[in-house]
Amino acid sequence: MRWGSPVRPGLISPETTARLSTALVALAALCWGLSGGIGGILTAQGWDPLVVSFYRGAIGLLFVLVWLALRPQRSGLASRQLWFWSLLAGVGIAGNFAFYFLSIAEGSVAVAATLMYCAPVFVYLVSFALKLEKPTPFKWISMVMVLIGVVLLTGTYEAGVGEVTPLAAAAGILSGISYAIFIFGFKYAAPHGSPQAILVIAFAALVFISIWLGDTDQIVAVPSCPSWPLFAALGVIGAGLSFLFYIVGLNYTAPAVASVVAMVEPVTASLFGVVILSESLVALQILGMGLILVTVTLLSVYPSARRAAVK
Repeated sequence: MRWGSPVRPGLISPETTARLSTALVALAALCWGLSGGIGGILTAQGWDPLVVSFYRGAIGLLFVLVWLALRPQRSGLASRQLWFWSLLAGVGIAGNFAFYFLSIAEGSVAVAATLMYCAPVFVYLVSFALKLEKPTPFKWISMVMVLIGVVLLTGTYEAGVGEVTPLAAAAGILSGISYAIFIFGFKYAAPHGSPQAILVIAFAALVFISIWLGDTDQIVAVPSCPSWPLFAALGVIGAGLSFLFYIVGLNYTAPAVASVVAMVEPVTASLFGVVILSESLVALQILGMGLILVTVTLLSVYPSARRAAVK
């Protein structure tokens, strides 16, 4: 069974179904990119990144709870393995959201989004360490290219370039590492239950962590503050609809295609930062950003292309 499939086989051609699914993945990436921009506005207003993360996760939790209620079959909630890996995914998504918004607050949306997009590199490194993936020259060269891109983007080779602080760069990289943890947790939880059940547990963990570590006074103040529509939009766009679009879209979208389409997120976030938030990037930063986006996309597409060649 494909959970939440948008169409029934036989009613629409496979080609049309694939295009619709790819459009959903692109729409999810667009939503995530916009959420970075909204987060940038909120952190610029002085809101704690953990508070911003809390509302993004809490509203997302409401969405997936409704989704689970509508599709309760084969949830897997009785499985210990599902709970373990889903909680790990929750820790990952909590770190991803919090470090992402911290990187935005200390630097810029463009830098934070691009550094977070390095997550596949960290997935490969962990896979190498656990011997789940075999290292190849292509993969190592790709990682070196990403590292060069990070150096150019953050300006670590020359103090003051692009005004990217060490904290902003570190938080951006940690958001990517956290996202890699989420990917691993979700991947190993998937065989034991439904996507909506996994996300319910993961978002619940995120909410708990954000309350535990965040500013409770700010959390309580949000519903009565003038910025509450932005918090609501962040949750609906950045966690509610986006994850639904992405998971449904993946049902009929090839991994290679999804990896390329996912570039919509950092590009959208960067454009939002430049156009709406008046952020600026120097030429070398743009070069570093392009190097990261292209290399990570190729690295993500490589496994699918290799499997197709073997067939």
